[in-house]
Amino acid sequence: MIRKISDRAKPGSISLGLGEPDLPTSPVILREAVRVIQEEKSGYTLQAGIPALRERIAGDYPHLNLNLDQIIVTAGSQEALYLILRTLVEEGDEVLIPNPGFIPYSIITRMVGGRAITYRLPAANDFGFDVEDFKSKLSAKTKLVICISPSNPTGRVLSKSDLKAMADAVTASGSNAFIVSDEIYRELYYTPERPPSISEFYPRTIVVNGLSKSMRMTGWRIGWLAGDEAVMKAALVLHGYVVTCASSISQKAALAAWTDEAAVAREEYRAIFLRRREHLLGLLRNDLGLRCVTPEGAFYTMVDVSRYGDEMRVAEAGLEQGVVTIPAAAFGDESKGYLRISFCADEDRLSEGVRRLGAALKSLGD
Repeated sequence: MIRKISDRAKPGSISLGLGEPDLPTSPVILREAVRVIQEEKSGYTLQAGIPALRERIAGDYPHLNLNLDQIIVTAGSQEALYLILRTLVEEGDEVLIPNPGFIPYSIITRMVGGRAITYRLPAANDFGFDVEDFKSKLSAKTKLVICISPSNPTGRVLSKSDLKAMADAVTASGSNAFIVSDEIYRELYYTPERPPSISEFYPRTIVVNGLSKSMRMTGWRIGWLAGDEAVMKAALVLHGYVVTCASSISQKAALAAWTDEAAVAREEYRAIFLRRREHLLGLLRNDLGLRCVTPEGAFYTMVDVSRYGDEMRVAEAGLEQGVVTIPAAAFGDESKGYLRISFCADEDRLSEGVRRLGAALKSLGD
């Protein structure tokens, strides 16, 4: 649905839809990539990725005490997600996914023969975690639980108490399930501290992450999978046959993401998106009178347009006015009546996009 909406945009439209940073890749990465291309061999690497990169990834999770055989460098985090679901899920296994949640969770689950069971993040609670609903969805057939924080599409962050409650519930269920922690937005946060990882509370966690969002490297395709060594050994076989290895140039350039210069770039990046968040929320609330969720991370807000009717109708009206938004029911029925609006645009474009959305809403009436 997201691509279908975006592909129908008129020339000159402003996109508040797709979740891709509009800012360029950090110069520290670009300089290293140029050096690698000019000075180093660019052939195959080890299938699991170059050791130096895996060492740096391991250093991000000291509490897991990872060795290099517990990490696979992948062609983006989405390959990592596919690998872990294909590796662990068998016909009829249940996979718990958030509602609303990233669309590929349910699609890949069905592709590998699993059953997607959703746990609610209630709209009435600004899409916060509901532990009682979560507990009710666990069963002996639960093979995997997917947890994402900060969330796509809601931008909400799960607190330490949320994550501990989730971990305790899975442990108490007796399912022995793995938890897949999707942390692709973990470096893009607006809270005083970096969001916690459920791997801090649950040993059977498989981490999915990458540099697409944190270093604006969407086209470089660098992600990773980290966790249980036996699981990684099995996933590595599939990875080898799917892509052989992630791009050697991208892997070597990615080493620069662990430098002081890269850390400063991430801080600047967060500051830019925090300003954009405040600008967008102010426009939506003050100019259009819309209720919207304050995201604690990522670059999305959920906007309640239910008083104007079906969210698809609102998105269609937006297309007519030259602004792209995403009907949030695409992410699950819990977000029916909402649009997901991205702030991957500068303040001027956000202002114009909201003005066009206002014109669309006016055309629909209350």
